[in-house]
Amino acid sequence: MKRITILISLFAAMNIAVAQPTKQITLEDIWANGTFAPRGIQSIRSMQDGEHYCVLTRTGIEKFSYKTGESEGTVCAFGGKAQGLKVKPLPPIESYEFSADEQKILLSSGFEPIYRHSGVSDYYIYDVAAGTFNKISNEGKQRLTTLSPDGTKVAYVRDNNLFYMDLDSQTEHQITTDGRMNAIINGTTDWVYEEEFAITQGFYWSPDSRRIAYYRFDESKVREFTMQTWGGLYPDNYNYKYPKAGEDNSVVDIYIYNLTDKSAMRLNTGSENDQYLPRMQWTKDPNVLAFMRMNRLQNKMELLTANATTGKIRPLYTEECATYVDVPDTWKFLDDGKSFIITSEKDGFNHIYLYGLDGQLIRQITTGSYDVVNVCGIDEKNQKIYYRSHESGAINTDLYVIDFKGKKKVCLNYDAANKLNDGYGADGIADGKYILGTYNATFSNGCKYYICTYSSANHAPRYTLHDAKGSIVKVLQDNAALQQRLADYGAEKKEFGTLKTDEGVELNYYIIKPANFNESQQYPLFFYVYGGPGNQQVTNSYGWSDYNWFRMLAQKGYVVVCFDGRGTGGRGADWKKMTYRNLGHYECIDAIEAAKWFGRKPWIDESRIGIFGWSFGGYLSSLCILKGNDVFKSAIAVAPVTTWRYYDNIYTERFLQRPQDNPDGYDNNSPLNFADRLKGNYLLVHGTGDDNVHFQNALDMATALEKADKQFEMRVYPNKNHSIYGGNTRLNLYKLMTDFIIRKL
Repeated sequence: MKRITILISLFAAMNIAVAQPTKQITLEDIWANGTFAPRGIQSIRSMQDGEHYCVLTRTGIEKFSYKTGESEGTVCAFGGKAQGLKVKPLPPIESYEFSADEQKILLSSGFEPIYRHSGVSDYYIYDVAAGTFNKISNEGKQRLTTLSPDGTKVAYVRDNNLFYMDLDSQTEHQITTDGRMNAIINGTTDWVYEEEFAITQGFYWSPDSRRIAYYRFDESKVREFTMQTWGGLYPDNYNYKYPKAGEDNSVVDIYIYNLTDKSAMRLNTGSENDQYLPRMQWTKDPNVLAFMRMNRLQNKMELLTANATTGKIRPLYTEECATYVDVPDTWKFLDDGKSFIITSEKDGFNHIYLYGLDGQLIRQITTGSYDVVNVCGIDEKNQKIYYRSHESGAINTDLYVIDFKGKKKVCLNYDAANKLNDGYGADGIADGKYILGTYNATFSNGCKYYICTYSSANHAPRYTLHDAKGSIVKVLQDNAALQQRLADYGAEKKEFGTLKTDEGVELNYYIIKPANFNESQQYPLFFYVYGGPGNQQVTNSYGWSDYNWFRMLAQKGYVVVCFDGRGTGGRGADWKKMTYRNLGHYECIDAIEAAKWFGRKPWIDESRIGIFGWSFGGYLSSLCILKGNDVFKSAIAVAPVTTWRYYDNIYTERFLQRPQDNPDGYDNNSPLNFADRLKGNYLLVHGTGDDNVHFQNALDMATALEKADKQFEMRVYPNKNHSIYGGNTRLNLYKLMTDFIIRKL
């Protein structure tokens, strides 16, 4: 279950006199007008020379110099000759990809979503020399269209089958023929792999463009879930395969297709069908494919290689854990053909390791009591790794470089003394040297330059161009106008702190207080929670919609608090995995303890504490209003899981094992089993088209409350998915919740 970006927008009827800022934040500012949306840089792509990069604009693909940050013209103007197109001009372009020789550009347009990460698009090839566009296929939209490494072909998925096309002849070749809806999938993944392993790309070109490795999913034994869609004279049924906890999965195979002789070889991935194959990639050797295998309970992960000619399988790496093993953030085979880099939590924190292709550990590159977030650049020529980590604390994400020997580590955060950082030091400086916040980086080919994205809790994203040593070449986007707008709309801001529960557990939190906060007055307290395994909400980063919604609440006299309890991320494996087999137990305890801790403050009205969450957060807010009925006055639950028996098996079994293995873990913290404890005010919201957390969860919660003779409020959004958005939907939803809080908190 991946957390969607969601915001709490709640006004409050207040008995407290509040001084008015220059401008009042409104729901329309956040959801309709985009008042606080930051400007960014779209689709940064390094060119092969490592000296130039491209970005996507509405009118074309523009080329820039890394050395100066200045534009050097347009590589592809979308107003060119659109050969092969029935409709001209070219429709709006949404993404692009260069061929290896940069003489062709693959463009996509007209994306139509299927689920959260998947969808179909129209694809075009732009010939740089000729300046012409050609549509790849007129047989319907495709999925995952990808150029071959030599740039002469593309492969794609249509109607659950895999195809490739020779670009010169425009000849389409069908690789598979057995694809069928709700039965066989070739070249992409099923619903649960997409949602929980975050993978939709189900085929990969070999480095020499002579083979394609692809997944085949047989989901014929997976049970179907039916959702009704509304709006016509009769509702339509939408059926799709959704494996709930303890239920059958797809049987997944890996095939290697040879373009020369048109043969497909099925790999022997093991005798156990009830397993997962969540990743695969070609090594630098075009005859060697690597893939990942995990057992059903996800406490053993193996890397294996396959000879593409003989099919011979060889073990490469194994990792086991008493709880579960996460899919590595980084798994990269190096150009030397002798080694690979992988991230692992096996020493208690997520770190970077270097292994040989003989399976032997060469060295652990990063060490310490902090988590590496991800590897964002590898400079093999100079033996350097660029990575992000929580070294300065779980709430921050720092940027570092280290050599392959684990030496010469340098922090690349903004230097507090640099004049280009004026106005950013207020967020906190580590040891008087570095500005803290959240950093990310996109590197040039060869890692000679990078584009850094920085934000902090109270500062909008800033894009800067750097050389490899971290020196700023140019500020590309500072969002200065937005920063001034934030100031114009009030002085409320996030402040970070820690609290210690009665059990002695230390929790990170942030708090937003009214600008005229007075400790001699009492304020209602509003909690935002998520709390899911490995997730973090208390981060020193800019979240434009939730941040400004919370500021709006503070303008109305609320104190807003968010905390990260046990089971969340950024604090090592033991902290994250302590909720294993017992989801909801510690998370609920920590929420109640945090509410009590703040409730003891003289400036909090402990009789007016509310809580809100979405998805896992909706599960937790529901559990809190029931188990903490003497603490929380009101709760809002949007798209909540109300029993883990209804959720998908990859996510749920990773943390709880199967229902038949651990029934108490499923039932002891299900809100359905505590409906009779409701005392406060409860608002339940769900979309009927939620393919992720099914509407069934809300209906069973309503049934349980009705059986217990409990009054509650409920809103249904017809045909809306887990995100509940589209048109005026978000604005409508938060007006609903605003009204609820005004009346009930």
